[in-house]
Amino acid sequence: MSRMIGREDGVRRRGPALDAVVVGGGMVGAAAALALARAGFATALVESREPAPWRRDDDVDLRVVGLAASSVRLLDALGVWASIRDARACGYRRMHVWDAATGAEIDFDAAREGRSALGYIVENGLVQSTLWQALGPAGVDRVCPAEVAGFDAREDRVDLTLADGHTLAARLLVAADGAGSPLRAMAGIATRGRDYVQRGVVAHVATERPHEHTAWQRFLPGGPLALLPLEDGRSSIVWSLPEDEAARVLALDEAAFRDELGVASDFRLGRIIGCGSRAAFPLRLQLAARYDAARFVLLGDAAHAVHPLAGQGVNLGLRDVAELRDTLLAARDAGRDIATPHVLRRYARRRRSADTLDALGFDALGRIYAWQAPPLVAARALGVRLVDRFAPLKQRLADHAAGR
Repeated sequence: MSRMIGREDGVRRRGPALDAVVVGGGMVGAAAALALARAGFATALVESREPAPWRRDDDVDLRVVGLAASSVRLLDALGVWASIRDARACGYRRMHVWDAATGAEIDFDAAREGRSALGYIVENGLVQSTLWQALGPAGVDRVCPAEVAGFDAREDRVDLTLADGHTLAARLLVAADGAGSPLRAMAGIATRGRDYVQRGVVAHVATERPHEHTAWQRFLPGGPLALLPLEDGRSSIVWSLPEDEAARVLALDEAAFRDELGVASDFRLGRIIGCGSRAAFPLRLQLAARYDAARFVLLGDAAHAVHPLAGQGVNLGLRDVAELRDTLLAARDAGRDIATPHVLRRYARRRRSADTLDALGFDALGRIYAWQAPPLVAARALGVRLVDRFAPLKQRLADHAAGR
């Protein structure tokens, strides 16, 4: 474990030696620490447990993420995307979404936009491991294993006390410690949202027909089912189900599970002919009441947790990272303290507005697809078909999903 005391780099600094301490070494937290370090900020990362190194010989991680174009741009700027792409990433060229109740469907195609891919399906563990390995060479001090016991914001710095009694001081504290963020609670920031009373069942499956480098999503009465293409030819499923249904399908033997999944997917890729291990995670909507406090900001799941139906959770977090980096750079270039209330409010205002609109949009989409009354179902089908045929609107949706 390395302990950060401060880096002078031949220049006498006023105030704390660190510009930022990032707490939380998941994908978003590690990306934040790397982005700030690459931008020239003296940065430390506090994490309770070092991530397991990714190995190609291991089976594909059950947890995967669909990286949008904006996330790929950020990871490329951080110097890690080529390694991730070449290790084990699957580009998807098309996205096909359809409604089980009406058959109404909508297609997105990268070729129509002059791009090679709409996005990439990548294992969480691969992204996190690659970012983690890049931190040391970028000058980030990894304080691990460690946990924050408390912090105190002062006029020119924030002082952190770790559980083992060590202390750190920085101009800014960045909380990227997950949806249950202890730091958010310490800062007294409330959240709002709702429990979907659903679980996302995940597994990797083999199918009769190839996935065609397409992300497939079918909206069912109980929640959406996504089949996401993997590099090895299988598909990763994310099946949103009411909690009792999720428990039931998890308890099925493999043959029965494959049969039910085949029916749920409308046999779009033929029969399900193989299935690995299965798991499930709870689904909820959660938004922080604010993203900033004195010398303190939230980003990633600590700020917003959204339904996975649009696959945008990590992408929103990485957009937080890019916005925070750019906001701090602008403040430094203007000769300002990077963590004054005015600077942090600018980041918070921009990202909270964008994240909230997206989160509530995903929530509304889920509610619309839960409609069962015939007139509402007919209206939904008409709306989907109109969007699919109206190229400018469909392009705007594609641009938004890509972060453009």
